Amino acid sequence: MSIGMLFMNINLFDLVRTARNKKVTTISDDDEYDDAPIVKKRKTPSAPSTVAKKIKKEPVTTNASAKKTSVKTPSIKKVTKIKTEPGTPSKVTKATTIKKETTKKTSVAAKGKKANGKVKSEEAEEKFDNDEEEVYRWWEANEQEGTVRWTTLEHHGVLFPPEYEPLPKSVNLYYDGKAVVLPKAAEEVAGFFGAMINTDHAKKEVFQKNFFNDFLKVLKETGKPAVDKKTKEPIEIKEFAKCDFTNMFNYFEKQREIKKSLSNAEKKRIKAERDEAEAKYKVCILDGRKETVGNFRIEPPGLFRGRGDHPKTGKLKTRVTPEMVTINIGKESPVPAPPPGHKWKEVRHDNTVVWLAMWRENISGSTKYVMLAQNSSIRGLSDFKKFEKARELQYHIEKIRKDYQAELKDTLMLNRQRATATYLIDKLALRAGGEKGEDEADTVGCCSLRYEHVTLKPPNIVVFDFLGKDSVPYHNEQEVDPQVFKNLRIFKKAPKGPGDQIFDRLDPSILNKHLQNYMPGLTAKCFRTYNASHTMQQQMDLIPNEGTVNEKLVKYNAANRAVAILCNHQKAIGKTHEATVGKIDDRITEMRWKKSRLKRMILVLEPKLKNKKKDFFSDINELTADEQYDIIAKVIARDKEKLQKKFERDLAKQKEEKVPVAERVTKKDLNEKIKELTALEKQYRKEVRIKPEVKASMTVEKLMAQVEKLELQIKNTILQKQDKEDNSTVALGTSKLNYIDPRLTVMFSKKFDVPIDKLFSKVMREKFKWAIESADENWRF
Repeated sequence: MSIGMLFMNINLFDLVRTARNKKVTTISDDDEYDDAPIVKKRKTPSAPSTVAKKIKKEPVTTNASAKKTSVKTPSIKKVTKIKTEPGTPSKVTKATTIKKETTKKTSVAAKGKKANGKVKSEEAEEKFDNDEEEVYRWWEANEQEGTVRWTTLEHHGVLFPPEYEPLPKSVNLYYDGKAVVLPKAAEEVAGFFGAMINTDHAKKEVFQKNFFNDFLKVLKETGKPAVDKKTKEPIEIKEFAKCDFTNMFNYFEKQREIKKSLSNAEKKRIKAERDEAEAKYKVCILDGRKETVGNFRIEPPGLFRGRGDHPKTGKLKTRVTPEMVTINIGKESPVPAPPPGHKWKEVRHDNTVVWLAMWRENISGSTKYVMLAQNSSIRGLSDFKKFEKARELQYHIEKIRKDYQAELKDTLMLNRQRATATYLIDKLALRAGGEKGEDEADTVGCCSLRYEHVTLKPPNIVVFDFLGKDSVPYHNEQEVDPQVFKNLRIFKKAPKGPGDQIFDRLDPSILNKHLQNYMPGLTAKCFRTYNASHTMQQQMDLIPNEGTVNEKLVKYNAANRAVAILCNHQKAIGKTHEATVGKIDDRITEMRWKKSRLKRMILVLEPKLKNKKKDFFSDINELTADEQYDIIAKVIARDKEKLQKKFERDLAKQKEEKVPVAERVTKKDLNEKIKELTALEKQYRKEVRIKPEVKASMTVEKLMAQVEKLELQIKNTILQKQDKEDNSTVALGTSKLNYIDPRLTVMFSKKFDVPIDKLFSKVMREKFKWAIESADENWRF
């Protein structure tokens, strides 16, 4: 819907609301908690559709000191010349100047025949094979989104998972102690559960119930009964408790072990074959440019996990067939051929969308799309516009806050609820929230908060307790504006009780329509991005430009953590967290032992230094004798394990390369090195009580340099441990990937001389290439 249509809908909605004012509860400014009973909930009237007036789009300014209504963009260098195919424009200009390709259904049989019969020219193949194509720097070309998203599009479709191969005859489901032979389709579903019986998901009652119901349904649909393996008599499977999947699980575990034990050469061969089969699906040609495709694989069948306590967890995700898939491609491009014996559901030529293929999954009925990769120009432009929209909000936020502060006392219930919700979304970074179906996880946001999710503690403390997105618990005890507290108490007033909506006059669509009065395209979601990036900017302003790279990195992560806490990006402490921290502690203790040993060596060479450099030698005995014995044992045991693993790797490699037996490493070689380590352990233990041995080549200067190096390593490792513990329950990546403007991280990297690869993963560096190329050390949100 265009912005013009939204504005007209808002006006018409206001007219409808005004006409019904007699039925709407009004609240005076001095109402107390017991005043003005809340009327019975009513359905929000839907806004009538109108013909939208065309609104002229504000051009994006490149001036850093943009006017209030303009969107600021990074300073732009001279636009590089973009390499394109002959006759193909380098970019899409205004949508009004390009004729939209009509979306139409194509006769699949005819198109498939045409695609199969058409021989691709060498020139067409070169589009996909050319690896030396110049990088398309769309952020310098200053492209803008419009109605038409592309003019030409060519791709190879989607990659389907392999067909199911039956299990060996020795692998069976056991029912009531008897081996059962299942029809092929039912065996596949049973195998899905059998492969994961040791997981937390499979131990949940809801998961088991949903799986078993779908398993019985598939078994019934085959038209064939389960059969006793010995007697060949039909067996009626009725109870999940009588099913034993252990035999299946053991088989799958064995297959996993076989896969792990493959030689490096075999793993490389398998990977090369897979890469070759997938290569053509990984790229498409968009407007003459090669772009990377993201999720080109059709999801394989399996059991739905879901996040949190999803009511559909354990249900069967059915196999997707070509007859369920719609292909979207350029009008003049050859339609990719479906697998033999199949046809596409539909072929479209819709240049107003950016998906290449879509299908509907059976669990929730949602649509799955094959999109371009995150580092593509279209996805990059979408990210850029999202963050620019959030930046633009800073020019309107004061007006919005002033208005909702005033409307907290509005006489109309709808306005008062809208103002209260906007306050919570702005100040607490709550998600807007929407209605959920009975078969969806009970996750809520601001507009869908219920009576039981909010507890009030006078004078103005509000306790929020609910499941947020992905079933992540949100628990926050927050001091709020006194009027907000008063409003929430009114919204919870009897006859409301558990299960009733707090904001019963409001939903996200009403809120978003209101927000667009302030700024075209503004939605409640934009506040979350704005507040995350604004908070990150504030935190970065407090960081002094001093210290080592690791010290700066810890401070950056602390700023990132403040944003993650604001956005409630929590995570459970990992199962290996304690073991990981324990290993870091051992590493720190080992380095301290080595440092102490080096200092004792220095005193062997220069005993008088102990009195001259008292501070330097003050920690020479920081470890007790028992602590030293313990770390020596761990160090030697670790080194012996490394030797054993290296021996096994070297021997396996020599066998693969068919090195003559006489030239291969032997067990004798390994045992000799292990003996050397055992002797070294005895020496280290002896040195705990007496002076250490010092090689003739060692000097005080060399030993001092080694001590200095170890002290730096100890300092960095302690920082690493602190960072890991501080972030053990906070997910930093979500806010960094989705809510914090990436140009802030790039600015930090350049201003504080921290390598970007320490801040962004490889995937993030590819996704945010536009930010890395466009922001400098002075950039501000």
